Amino acid sequence: MRDRRLYRSTHRTFEEYCRDRFGYTHRRVNYLIAGSVVFDNITTGTNCSQNEEVDKTRLNPSRILPTNEGQVRPLAKLEPQQQVKVWQRAVHEAGGKVPSARIVTDVVQRIMECTRIPNTYQIDEICQILAKDNPELRGKGGCWGIVVAVHDFSCTVKLWDGELTVGLKYLKSYDYLPQECEQMQIIIDRISQVYSSSLEESVQKFLESLGRLKRAYLTALEEKLLSLVES
Repeated sequence: MRDRRLYRSTHRTFEEYCRDRFGYTHRRVNYLIAGSVVFDNITTGTNCSQNEEVDKTRLNPSRILPTNEGQVRPLAKLEPQQQVKVWQRAVHEAGGKVPSARIVTDVVQRIMECTRIPNTYQIDEICQILAKDNPELRGKGGCWGIVVAVHDFSCTVKLWDGELTVGLKYLKSYDYLPQECEQMQIIIDRISQVYSSSLEESVQKFLESLGRLKRAYLTALEEKLLSLVES
């Protein structure tokens, strides 16, 4: 529904469709979609089935599957092969039962500690989002943002439509000069002040295109159009 935009037969945006059809926020639905991808990876990677008859006399982590989205959400930041191994380790730590979200999170955190990459990003730095195979970043690939918070394994970046916490491997610095960063801050503030889901689709697309700029300035035409939207 989302990727093929089938919701447009009844609703103008996917967010409106999710709210009216399921009573869910857009973010909640994206979590569920990301969770289903992880679930499929675990199922395929372990070649198991929930309906498979289990030998209860011995522990077999590959036969234990997640039962809710919260248990697999921490795995979304890992590669598919890692997701399978981490899930099986979490099952083992849970004594052969379905592990809680806390247990899975703890295992993921230890894995990331072992492969920790120093976070060299700084506040107000301009960077690009690299969506790659991360379903939670779908639609954000190529967008630029301003770093507003630096964490151990991620950064919170300000985009034209809000803030988003992104893992380090999904970020790329533009290495802009300080004055260029200041200019981009002005641009994103202007966009965010006028951006709204209630705007006409053509206006939304224009503002979103500004959110994918690969230069630290607006052309004369872009400046004119943005000023018109502001007015």
